[in-house]
Amino acid sequence: MTDWPLAQTYRFNGHCVRYAVRGDGPPLVFVHGTPFSSYVWHRIAPHFIATHRVYYFDLLGYGQSEKISGDVSLGVQNELLAQLLDHWGLQQPDVVAHDFGGATALRTHLLNGKNYRSLTLIDPVALTPWGSPFVQHVRQHQAAFSGLPDYIQRAIVPAYIRGAIHRDIPDEELAPYVQPWLGDSGQAALYRQIAQMDERYTQEAEPLYPSIRCPVQILWGEEDQWIPIERGRALHQMIPGSRLQAIANAGHLLQEDAPEAIVAALLRFLPLSRTP
Repeated sequence: MTDWPLAQTYRFNGHCVRYAVRGDGPPLVFVHGTPFSSYVWHRIAPHFIATHRVYYFDLLGYGQSEKISGDVSLGVQNELLAQLLDHWGLQQPDVVAHDFGGATALRTHLLNGKNYRSLTLIDPVALTPWGSPFVQHVRQHQAAFSGLPDYIQRAIVPAYIRGAIHRDIPDEELAPYVQPWLGDSGQAALYRQIAQMDERYTQEAEPLYPSIRCPVQILWGEEDQWIPIERGRALHQMIPGSRLQAIANAGHLLQEDAPEAIVAALLRFLPLSRTP
């Protein structure tokens, strides 16, 4: 996407991962979820470039990163994030993570031993069971969906992504979320990552949530149709000292429904995590 350039490249397990670094100040890392890309931060990240050194990237198999035929599950994305933190030389960044990115950030912290100064989770995939009816159906019939005619794919993907957004988003605003999943490689990549969704990756981390080693805030759209806010309340209870903020009139993709709420929450939260 020319309006969201990721000019830099990192080689992860022989594959190309695209990322960008902007601004100067304390490190602030943004991690996107599925079926999205780092473009979800286009209304958020620019607000922090004047005060932070901002890092964002596309997960392996997503957005502008390489769409490989192999493993793009949660089981590898935390390894990617851990390597990127090392590559960037970050010891204790503030981390903001959405959806699968939330699971990735949690696994990187709890399983890879990476420390954060703070962690903001936005409608994260963190507790089992999870997976929409569409996701469950695709997991059982990946080959059939991978071979859909292009015109059917162009109808399915916008409908799927619109389910994450509470407001009535215009086609032109939705287009950057749809485009990566079109064409032969994009279509195959979408259904490949859905087929590889496995609850065991969150089950591995769930027992460790009480041992999270940094301040945590959880933001959740009250109208989230993919992961109900009850999961957010349950997660809040599992993480000692965490704070939960419910966002009215917002769905799963909070970045599009209420970006100002995310910015405001971060402005209130990030200074509290700064060390002298």
